[in-house]
Amino acid sequence: MRVESSVTSISWIPREAIEGYTRLPFDLGIAHYDLPPPDVVEDLGTLLASDAARFANELRAWVEVEDGRITGYGHAGRGHIGATRMRLGGVRLQFPAVPFPDLRAEPEAGDGWVRFVQTAGGRPGMPAPRRVLDRPYVRIVGPTVWSTLALTVRVDGSSDFEVLGASSFPRHWIYDHSGRLAAKTGVIDFRTWYQQASPEHSPWGDEESPAIVTAARTRKPA
Repeated sequence: MRVESSVTSISWIPREAIEGYTRLPFDLGIAHYDLPPPDVVEDLGTLLASDAARFANELRAWVEVEDGRITGYGHAGRGHIGATRMRLGGVRLQFPAVPFPDLRAEPEAGDGWVRFVQTAGGRPGMPAPRRVLDRPYVRIVGPTVWSTLALTVRVDGSSDFEVLGASSFPRHWIYDHSGRLAAKTGVIDFRTWYQQASPEHSPWGDEESPAIVTAARTRKPA
């Protein structure tokens, strides 16, 4: 018997989340904020293709069970990062994002369970000249975004997830195996992210940022 489960983080830019002069393209309508993702995501690919989210970390995993014992297991998910779309006058511009390699720790197997960990992310394709705190003190490329998820799958078919870390921007919402909104990161810090986020200050540079996560309250239907 195969037991499958998943957890997915979907990241988006809320209105008024951006500070300072970097708001100008948004205020002028060149760039855009995002509407909150739905409470239930049925098709992740469609959500990203419609430019309704910036990136997603889709951790999918499975375990094979025979006679109450785990006989095999594996990953089946990956990261997704969308292009940056902008409008200048009547011209639509698109800048392909730069995905970073997915990071997967060796699964940890215990008595009746397996724990999987996956980091996914990258950086926007749109150049973002900015001052930063570390050398060379000026960067042209956009800041790094990511999330790190853990998923534990058990022989009885149950599972649970953890958010081990995430960039402090944009907003990260977490969806369970059924595609329902289950948790949200509780802190967003654009200024720190814009000045400090880089591959060196990320899991690809051996540095993680713990995320503060709160249980989600889904919106009631109208």
